[in-house]
Amino acid sequence: MEEVRPMNAITEKQGFWKKSHHLDKMTFKELVVAYFQYPAIIAYIALSFVAIGLFAWRPAPLWPTLASVGISVVAYPFVWYLLHRWVLHSNWMFKFAPLAATWKRIHYDHHQDPNHLEVLFGALHTTLPAIAVATAPIGYLIGGFGGAMAALATGLITTCFYEFCHCIQHLAYKPKNKLLVEWKRKHMAHHFHDEHGNFGITNFFWDKIFGTHYERSERPEKSPTVFNLGYTEEVAKKYPKVAELSGGVAKGHPRYRG
Repeated sequence: MEEVRPMNAITEKQGFWKKSHHLDKMTFKELVVAYFQYPAIIAYIALSFVAIGLFAWRPAPLWPTLASVGISVVAYPFVWYLLHRWVLHSNWMFKFAPLAATWKRIHYDHHQDPNHLEVLFGALHTTLPAIAVATAPIGYLIGGFGGAMAALATGLITTCFYEFCHCIQHLAYKPKNKLLVEWKRKHMAHHFHDEHGNFGITNFFWDKIFGTHYERSERPEKSPTVFNLGYTEEVAKKYPKVAELSGGVAKGHPRYRG
């Protein structure tokens, strides 16, 4: 199969964006401007205000509200870890044609070109249900309708925070905050060294619990599938849908592809 750069992943436009944005060529200021123009981020912020408004309409008592918010904050990294490890990095979704396009969009494209901003953010039709299911039921059990809205708003706001930190990790910019530097280092190893670990974004607690946390010195050999998540030319011959959507199977570091 011809080795080409997957054009769908590079030229995809979102909403009123008129050009592609690549974080390795952007300044921090340019990121901030682009971030708040991105449709998914606008949707998260708008929906969080809606959830807060609904909470104000039918509020939960103070302690159930605080518990709903607190548990949502704690549960979020765990849910993200589970989804990132066993869904986004799955090797089963591309085997089913109806799911192949979803898998390509939600994570394959991001690993094919980790600095491409348009595919760094998750697609709303996949992220919103996940956020709602991970937060609202817990809040409802604790504080009824008001608790559900408090938990949902927390999940949406946390997603905005996660996504902004995720952008910074791919930005051609060295954070001044030591914690951000550490997060960036671990996430860059996930993208450019070995994708079989460091699944967190701002929290690597669950990586340590499940044994997937690593330092580059602990894994001297670079993963051969770090950019394709195991969707190789050989695999594409048997399951061609993602390759058809991507314009082929790209190999090697995205910076050096033709």
